Amino acid sequence: MPAIPPFVRALNPPPWFSQVGLNYICATAERFFAVGAVLGSMVQMLTEQPSVRLLKHIIRCYLRLSDNPRAREALRQCLPEQLRDPNFTACLKDDVTTRRWLAQLLMNVGRAGDGGAAGMGGGQPPLPGQ
Repeated sequence: MPAIPPFVRALNPPPWFSQVGLNYICATAERFFAVGAVLGSMVQMLTEQPSVRLLKHIIRCYLRLSDNPRAREALRQCLPEQLRDPNFTACLKDDVTTRRWLAQLLMNVGRAGDGGAAGMGGGQPPLPGQ
């Protein structure tokens, strides 16, 4: 797949970067969990075929989702554990911006502490839109 020039991204930001796109994704549980399932499967794929560039985009998507209060609550339960694994994210050692995004994401969902005890209760995660 050819690289997208930076000016194209600046002129046409992906929908998840806009408030309208975030609201659309988080309007129903089905939409949120569909996006979450795709992102989760991409993280799983990265355990077999690492890609720093893709990981950076995935982290940014999760961070943007965490801006929505209902999505943030759901992410406390469904954020992939790999994102908390220092071995998995070691490839970001030279990418200060993405490391900062990841730290902010983990703080947003309350999982930046020791062992991720926050938000690890049983049961179903809260659903966006409910």
